[in-house]
Amino acid sequence: MSEKPPRIADIMRVSSHREVYEPCDDSFALVDALLADQTNLINHNPNLCMEIGCGSGYVITSLILLLKPKLPNVHYLATDTNPIAARVTNQTLEAHGVKAEIVCTDIASCLEERPAGLVDVMVVSPPYVPTPEYEVGMEGIASAWAGGENGRSVIDRMLPVVDRLLSEKGWFYLVTLSSNYPAEICLMMRKRGFAWRILVQRSTEEENLVILKFWRDGDEVSLEKETSTASLVSEFSRSLSSFMEKQWR
Repeated sequence: MSEKPPRIADIMRVSSHREVYEPCDDSFALVDALLADQTNLINHNPNLCMEIGCGSGYVITSLILLLKPKLPNVHYLATDTNPIAARVTNQTLEAHGVKAEIVCTDIASCLEERPAGLVDVMVVSPPYVPTPEYEVGMEGIASAWAGGENGRSVIDRMLPVVDRLLSEKGWFYLVTLSSNYPAEICLMMRKRGFAWRILVQRSTEEENLVILKFWRDGDEVSLEKETSTASLVSEFSRSLSSFMEKQWR
């Protein structure tokens, strides 16, 4: 009997380079969120999946391996501002026998017209670490983690791009830190017509990670309701508390 293909990328076959961010807690948490949502993703039947900031290629490779057995004809696209990361991602994909189109660009600046409104699944582990603003966009590995004030400089610039790229049925998976004020991110996305939920919450010695999933909200009543920052922060806190209680049961 032939061996079943791996469900996610094998960390031992993930390529590395000193100037490329290696898979870490945020990468593992994002892949865990995709694993938890695998059945929904397959039923979603996406045509185009995309990762912004592919780094080592661990996440996009894992996504391909999760979907490929049931959905062999999906097209995959990955971007990174670091040309070395683009090369490393390609090596990781090749090591796992899968393919994706890789483009070296800032977020998706040279792609916004071509896939606009066509991306059915987008995954992003952005530069989210709070740093001085001058560190944002630096060359090499710093581009993978330097997020500016509150770690939000790249995230806030990315959200309008995500809105343009996602299809009507598009899903968006985002890694955030508690210091990024994820409730504010949810409010910004709600104002763009998106609903949200928490998929994974993980605390480590150094950070508190929250993986969020967004989708376009077809509920006209929900979209028409005015949501204040205070009420959404309260809603987010309740959702997070409820999620953590379920984890401990």
